[in-house]
Amino acid sequence: MATFDCALRGGRVVDGTGNPWYWADVGIKNGRIASIGRVEAGAAARTIEADGRVVCPGFIDMHTHSDIPLLKDGDAQSKVRQGVTLDVIGESTTVAPLVGAAAEEFRRELRHRDAFEDVDWTDFAGYFARLLRQGIAMNVLSGVSPQQVKRAVVGYDSRPASADELAAMEQLTAEAMEQGTFGLTCAWHGGGPEYPDEVAALAKVVGRYGGYYGVHLGTEGDEIVQELEKALYVGRQAGIPVHIYHLKARGRRNWGRVRQAIEMIEAARDAGLEVTANQYPYTAMQHPWHRLMPRWVQDAPRAEIIPRFAERAFRDRIKQDAEFQQYVHEHGGWEGIVASVVRNPALKPYEGQRVSAVARQRGQADDPAETVFDLVYEEGNFPSGVYHNMSDDDVKALLRRPWVAVASDGSALNLDAPGFPHPRSFGTNPRVLAKYVREEGVLELEEAIRKMTALPAQVLRLPDRGLLREGYWADLVVLDPARIADRATFENPKQYPVGIDYVLVNGGLVVDQGDHTGARPGRVLYGAGKR
Repeated sequence: MATFDCALRGGRVVDGTGNPWYWADVGIKNGRIASIGRVEAGAAARTIEADGRVVCPGFIDMHTHSDIPLLKDGDAQSKVRQGVTLDVIGESTTVAPLVGAAAEEFRRELRHRDAFEDVDWTDFAGYFARLLRQGIAMNVLSGVSPQQVKRAVVGYDSRPASADELAAMEQLTAEAMEQGTFGLTCAWHGGGPEYPDEVAALAKVVGRYGGYYGVHLGTEGDEIVQELEKALYVGRQAGIPVHIYHLKARGRRNWGRVRQAIEMIEAARDAGLEVTANQYPYTAMQHPWHRLMPRWVQDAPRAEIIPRFAERAFRDRIKQDAEFQQYVHEHGGWEGIVASVVRNPALKPYEGQRVSAVARQRGQADDPAETVFDLVYEEGNFPSGVYHNMSDDDVKALLRRPWVAVASDGSALNLDAPGFPHPRSFGTNPRVLAKYVREEGVLELEEAIRKMTALPAQVLRLPDRGLLREGYWADLVVLDPARIADRATFENPKQYPVGIDYVLVNGGLVVDQGDHTGARPGRVLYGAGKR
């Protein structure tokens, strides 16, 4: 009888710590790493000859939007093919709690954006159970969003919660933590939170369960310093770790300001506040077009606000709003803003094109804002957008900081994904290892892998993942550092990478000689508060 279920022989082990690689065989038994050292030929039911390739822990993507994509296709092709074995969800496209107005709007948005109508859960327990029934090829864990919690209690009114409402919000947050979420995942789009003390109150609840505070810094543009100060304020008030999502400075006039954010974060760390961040290795971002709009438009229910784009006075009010002017600049201006995914067949010719080009085709070159308003109205919703608005020098400056992890802000997709999704969903990790390690030497290989494995595991307080250690779960990747490359581009994003030959999730072989096996050995990981 074989000693091991699977063995990886003759690999250069990069263990996730940042230490230099070393030669070793790896034996796997019952889903875990059983041996690191020497494994004799024939000692395993399946032997993979690494032949000098790198063997490392599976990559942990600290910030994703895979919640609905994993329900639509649990194979998670675009993620596992780039070595990702764990996705963290729950920031803005939150899956729970779903009650009242929040549930109705959530279902409407899913029907339009993702062509998904089968929402049969109201809380995290229900969502996790649905995920496991269908099966997933990768692991997943979630945070709970304070925005979704507030909408479930207060609805869409932009006002402070009453004392009773805040108590109800705290109770929903506690329930989410007891159902297995890992922390508070806050999407502060549009200029920052009006009510940081409410967020701090929920963060204190999360802290009682050992959770962390993950946060998107509003516009990440003109107000990046103020937004970061608010995030640090919440962390100090609640006494919990802070993790900044996709740290960057967007809009040309803000290029270089990431250095100011770096200084603020390192000062906070020196003072004893645990602050980390993540980033993606691209100079363009993605989210729906509603983030171009003033906050009073962003916060309104879609069913109420979309028909108003037919009104002249409504359009003029948006154009005159200083927030709209700021957000258009921060998103790259009309030359940088792209319509990446639309559902209306009549608008399909505009997919993948920049607003400036679409405006010229529609005879609106002198006022591209009208093109945006027309497309929103004709689409019946806000199209998804890609925005070319960042500096590669900023990307490199952040990559060099030891407390910055690599994360995609993307989704687990397949080649049937609609439109022109951001290439980060297909190529984030290989791009770091090809462009910023092998080609440009911004990082050493071992440090880059640490940023994808041990660092995110540390932030999440995962006791048995993120390192190649005996007894840890066998989330493993075999890759060729000389060959690894991302192939996904903005013009042709739906392409899987090359150079990742084997991926194991909980000991199950999901990628075998570069091909997906169809196996779904993934699990839901639960936080310390799970009851």
